Amino acid sequence: MGEENSRVFAMLQDIPFNVQCGVRSLLDASEDIRLLDFTFSTGGCINHGGRLRTTAGDFFLKWNDARKFESMFKVEAAGLQLLRDTNTINIPEVLGYGVEGAFQFLLLAFIEQSYPSSRYWQKLGRQLALLHQAQKDYNGLDHDNYMGSLKQYNQRNSSWSEFFIAQRLSVQVELAAAAGRVDNALVNSFQKLYTKLPSLLPEETPSLLHGDLWGGNVMRDESGDPVLIDPAVYYGSREIDLAATRLFGEFDSAFYGAYEEAFPLHPGHAERIDLYNLYPLLVHLNLFGSSYLPGIREILNRFL
Repeated sequence: MGEENSRVFAMLQDIPFNVQCGVRSLLDASEDIRLLDFTFSTGGCINHGGRLRTTAGDFFLKWNDARKFESMFKVEAAGLQLLRDTNTINIPEVLGYGVEGAFQFLLLAFIEQSYPSSRYWQKLGRQLALLHQAQKDYNGLDHDNYMGSLKQYNQRNSSWSEFFIAQRLSVQVELAAAAGRVDNALVNSFQKLYTKLPSLLPEETPSLLHGDLWGGNVMRDESGDPVLIDPAVYYGSREIDLAATRLFGEFDSAFYGAYEEAFPLHPGHAERIDLYNLYPLLVHLNLFGSSYLPGIREILNRFL
């Protein structure tokens, strides 16, 4: 093995060999594609991922255990394509996905990041409003997907409040109760909340949602314009996407102003933010533990 090949191998050795073979086949089975270099990205807690340099260009590659997270990248690819098909906001192109041995992988176009453009937040607000104008007559989706590493169920329902209770809150509460993360008193508090939600949550035509729109899933392209990544898509109330933008620190005020100008929200939406954020808080409780319980209890006490 020559010196150059040894260096390349050392940089690529953390990518499972089966995944390397799958990527080469996906890029172009008729040519000898060489993988040149790989750099891990930071921040992922479910997948391994990073920038892959090849003789066919640069890509973002991620992989995980196909047995543990069945079809995760298949449904993520479908969600990304749903968002791309609206032609409203920049979404990374999906080159493909595959299962190789014990691993599954997803290959995306690589987004070279830059500083935000001068009207970055206004663009993000307007473009999200346009995305939300892609609508259906049902809440849910034609398949289930994932929220983080947890299954997200999307059985269709014409009622937003019924969908939010059955497919979002109660699933997570039951999961937390089965694992001993919540007690019977908290479960009973959620049962009381369920009786109130139909009168608290407005019904409107369901919008296509990103589904996990916190700051870590918004990035910038080389022109400094917004890009959305890592979706958990379905059709539902657009207020839940807006609520997620306030969960771990608010977006810039220009974002909210631009959104409201393009697609005004129902009156009282600010009072419903914490109700919607019960869902991601429960997901975090089930994934990361009891530090999220005080916030959940505070919201329940306020609305009960």
